[in-house]
Amino acid sequence: MDVTLEGPLFPGARPELSVDGTIETERLANVLYVGRPVHGQPHSTIRLFKLLPNSNEAVRVSVRLGRSSVNTVEILEGLQEGDRVILSDLSAQDVRDRIRLK
Repeated sequence: MDVTLEGPLFPGARPELSVDGTIETERLANVLYVGRPVHGQPHSTIRLFKLLPNSNEAVRVSVRLGRSSVNTVEILEGLQEGDRVILSDLSAQDVRDRIRLK
């Protein structure tokens, strides 16, 4: 993407210099979100393992996803603020609804 810098250039600026930046297309307020799971597309329902409080176990829960970015996804249903989930690929555990963590 081509950009134009406004204002005085910083010392050492030169043509063809790379610039890193973030393009914000939308800002959402009061949104529950988590890191993007290995599996799961925006606007879909997936099953994640949610860690049980004060336990070394996790149970599978259905989670409805909303909009997503590169690193995060909006949670519409299935989780509450403070819930901890496993985002890694646990497809080998698809037949289980509860797992114990070491």
